[in-house]
Amino acid sequence: MTQAPPAASGLLSRALADARSPRVPRTVPYLPERAFPWGGPGLHPAGAGGGVDLDRVLRLSLAAPRNSGGRLRPVASAGALHPVRAHLLVGPGCTLPPGRYAYDPRAHRAHPRGRAAADAPPGAVVVLTVTVARTVAHYGHRAWPLLLLDTGHAAAALALAAAPGDVRVCLDADGEELATAAGLPRAADRQARWPGVEPELPLAAVWLPSTPGPLPSTDPLTAWAALPCTFAPIPQPGAGNAPPRELAAARHLLTYLATRADATWHPAARPAPVTDDTLRTRRSAAPSDLAHPPAPELLPQVLATAEGARPDGPGWAAAVGGDTPGLLTTAGVLASGDARPTLARWAAGQRWISTAGAVLVAHGCPADAPPAQIRGSHLTAGYAAGVAQAHATALGLRSRPIGSWQQADLGAALGDAPGHDWIVHGLALAGPADPTPSAPPPPSGKEERP
Repeated sequence: MTQAPPAASGLLSRALADARSPRVPRTVPYLPERAFPWGGPGLHPAGAGGGVDLDRVLRLSLAAPRNSGGRLRPVASAGALHPVRAHLLVGPGCTLPPGRYAYDPRAHRAHPRGRAAADAPPGAVVVLTVTVARTVAHYGHRAWPLLLLDTGHAAAALALAAAPGDVRVCLDADGEELATAAGLPRAADRQARWPGVEPELPLAAVWLPSTPGPLPSTDPLTAWAALPCTFAPIPQPGAGNAPPRELAAARHLLTYLATRADATWHPAARPAPVTDDTLRTRRSAAPSDLAHPPAPELLPQVLATAEGARPDGPGWAAAVGGDTPGLLTTAGVLASGDARPTLARWAAGQRWISTAGAVLVAHGCPADAPPAQIRGSHLTAGYAAGVAQAHATALGLRSRPIGSWQQADLGAALGDAPGHDWIVHGLALAGPADPTPSAPPPPSGKEERP
């Protein structure tokens, strides 16, 4: 692994401490989503034949349903801003012809961006990138960890949609290799190669093989990275009202975090109760709908899913109230007492969390964690929360991810040394509302209309 220069490592640790601090972000009014930057006619992903049905996979994961305004999508996102973009590297055996594509989630179309590699593995590789301006405008210096969480959620959505199958997810690939594989400029060349274009920062990839059986031993990104960078996007105006200092810092930090010498591909699985209908209907519930405790037998199932989705990620615990309040893990009780009011203070003062049915939290990532651990903790936490949210939906539970955490030093609160065990993500859970008796008919006897 590439060693971080001391100055860069110090800058990263300060940025992490700042994101976790109570300092209020300097934000600006809502920044509208820009038009899709890739020109030319788009292809519908529902082509003829193929072992990888990209139409189905993308509809169940990243597509924006019609009449939703682009905000309501199957994958959760901080502020419903959806900064994650997908580049499709399509080999043989898919419902799109082989080649590079940029995916437009609003139109549900794949825009060709070049030919396929001659030795591209069968199936498709989806490279996930982020554009940071809208999230920075909304969250300021707290934006860059949220962009990592968002990417993890998007990777989970793709993996769930493609399962069952030999799906592989990579959350630690080198950013330069991801960029070249997707046909994007390297970090040092972005401004010179594509002036006036908002940079897309590659962070993760999902591999969808077209046939079952043993996978190729070579990294699926290798063949694609040998192709030239072509088909530039349409230049667009600057980043609007996003604070320039925070904008530059977020881009620099995410580019630096994605520097790694190798990549690992982990198998992905879909929890047994989850169906395609689950993925079509899952949405984050409103805070007002999360006050009813989940059934006692269901909470451990979702907690186990979050903990097992990425064994290389942070630990998970669940805060519950009721007659026996406590902080629970799959191994037992971590602490007694109701932690939800404290979690509400730590989660940017969101008071509704203090009465939520249950709150799952991912914790770890020390204050002095190296870059690979910071990146991995947030990406895997977002990935695990995405899988757990789908599982909760399949069990009839309501849920809502919680991304922003300030001063959330869980280890110190439990009596351990400060700075070693921080909350990085959360997922509120609730059961259905208690049924209420139906109202008696009106005295007039007339039909009551909605």
